[in-house]
Formats: sequence, structure tokens, C-alpha cells
Amino acid sequence: MSWELSRRRIVRAANSKYIYGRLPLLHAVIILIEMALVARLVSKFNQYYDERPLLTMMVTNAILGGIADTTAQTVTALRLKAVRKPGGVNKDDGIAIEIHDLDRKNPFYEKDLIPDHSNLPPTFDFERLTRFMAYGFGMAPLQFRWFKFLSTTFPITKTSAFVPAMQRVAFDQLIFAPFGLLCFFSVMTVAEGGGRRAVLNKLRDMYIPTLKANFIVWPAVQVVNFRLMPMQFQLPFVSTIGIAWTAYLSLTNSSTEVDNRPAAREDDHIRLN
Repeated sequence: MSWELSRRRIVRAANSKYIYGRLPLLHAVIILIEMALVARLVSKFNQYYDERPLLTMMVTNAILGGIADTTAQTVTALRLKAVRKPGGVNKDDGIAIEIHDLDRKNPFYEKDLIPDHSNLPPTFDFERLTRFMAYGFGMAPLQFRWFKFLSTTFPITKTSAFVPAMQRVAFDQLIFAPFGLLCFFSVMTVAEGGGRRAVLNKLRDMYIPTLKANFIVWPAVQVVNFRLMPMQFQLPFVSTIGIAWTAYLSLTNSSTEVDNRPAAREDDHIRLN
């Protein structure tokens, strides 16, 4: 029990520090670590890819997935700080207000991705970050082989480029995109401890709206990807452009947890001083 109390104190203390009272310090440190890993990977990407192409893609996908989730958690933290402070959101909370306004303008969901709710997720959730990185790591082989399949099935040549690129986009969006979202919500829900009913509820609430958003965002991205990117850069390109998309998925996946969170227990309110 003493270890659990100590752990909570440490986590609560780390989550309470902000840079200039705005940017969460813990989030900033984590994103800097992730960016350092990306810089290292970029500097030797071709060498790593030549030696171990699949492993390179898996590590790249994991790191970029981590950046996306950290971004999503930072956005939530900015809004959370404004909501939980005495008096709530005021005119000085410009970033929090803009986040909320953008959330309200989201055409795909009736409820907010970051609601005004006292039971919002913790400021930083390392387990959630681990789940996203593990998912990116595990999905990379499937994505890598899918891109290879599209490349060999619809080869792009100097005399024929536009039509094969469009064929790749069509196959990707009509086959892999629906399958990928199904995998994402199912795997994440199970990893969070949910069972069959939780998976079905998540798919019922989130699958179709997210698929609609996918069809608006990704076809144009994939046209550029399949038309211009060499094979070894296609998955990293998608993962890099997809940081914002994966952050969006992170928010949609976590938004359904808010209303189901239990009220804080008495021993959660531990004084730090």
C-alpha cells in the first residue's frame, strides 16, 4: 500500500508541473525524448532500412504513434487544466477555448472528444502511450506488406503513373482503411481491459463516424504517397502525416471512457505538501 501511495504522489507531482503555467512539463519532456529518437532514426534511416527493413518500419511506426498519442494527451491536458481550475475556463485560457471550439465544430461526433467533465483522463497516461506504441509496432508488418502488395499489383511506370496510383488509393481506402479502423478500435478496447460487449459498444459509437472522417482526410494523402514516395518511405510518410490523424484516433478512442470513469476515491486525493 505504501508503494502505491508513493507512486501516486510521484505521478501527481509530475503531472502538476507546467512551463509558464501552460504547457505540461511532463508532456514536454516526453515529446522531446520522442523527437530525439526520431532525429536519430532519420539520420540513419537508409542504413537501418537496408539492414533490417521490417524492423525499421516497426520501430518508426511505434515512435510516430507515441508522438501522436503524446500530442493528443497534451491537447487534453491543456483543456483539463482550464476546466479543473477554480472558477473554470475564463478569457485568459485562449488555447483551451480554441481546442473546445474546434471540438464543437467536429462534424462527425455528436459529443465532444474532450468534454467539460471532472472525470477527464489523467494528465499523462503512460499505459495509454504504451498501448499506442505497441499497436504501431505490431501493425507495421501488415501495413508494410500491404504497401508491397499494392506496389506489385499496380506498378507505376514512366508511361503509366496516374491510373495505377488511383487504383492503389481505391484499394487502400475501400479495403485496408475499414479493416484498419476495425483492428484499431478492437485491439485498443481489449488492451484497455474491455471484453466483447465493450468492443461492440466502441465500434457502434465510433467506427462509422471515424470511417467518414478517414474518407475525407486520407485519399488525397495517399495519392501523394503512392504517386511520389519510394517504397521504403511510403509507410514512414503515412505515419508522419498521420500524427495528427492518430492523435485524432487517440482522442476518439479515449472519449468514450470519460462518462464511464468512476468517481475519484478518497485515497486519490493525496496531499503533496
